[in-house]
Amino acid sequence: MAMRLFLIYVLVELAVVVALVSTIGFGWTFLLVVGTFVAGLVVAGSQVKGQIQRLQRGLSEPRGAVSDGALVALGGVLTVVPGLVTSVLGLLLLVPPTRALARPVVAAVAARSLGRMPIIVTQTGGAPFRARRSTDYVDGEVVDVTDVEQARLPRHPDVA
Repeated sequence: MAMRLFLIYVLVELAVVVALVSTIGFGWTFLLVVGTFVAGLVVAGSQVKGQIQRLQRGLSEPRGAVSDGALVALGGVLTVVPGLVTSVLGLLLLVPPTRALARPVVAAVAARSLGRMPIIVTQTGGAPFRARRSTDYVDGEVVDVTDVEQARLPRHPDVA
């Protein structure tokens, strides 16, 4: 799965670069890629500072602050990843209005991934155990096989 996503990433980025080079030329394409990278770093730096100040002041509700922090982090990573498409996606995630649009998607993905995680439950006075939310089972049958004959005890003379 990860290899397929990486292959899709490489093909999309390569297609965009080839299309831009054939349309506007190599020099302008190079300047555009470098410009989006630098703009992403500048915007990511200012948004990270703003998020840290916002979390320190506690002026926002925790749910929005956490998802905004995750989106700012994702946007910062996407601006650093090489490529024009990822830099543009990262810049879009760093702008507050588009973060507001992406917040429900992040919440849905987080809820879905949390639903698949195993739960650790601790009993009072007992050791923790893992309860899994899984319907996996192994379909099979048990076959009892003895390779060696069992040793028989000699009979006692008094027993009939």
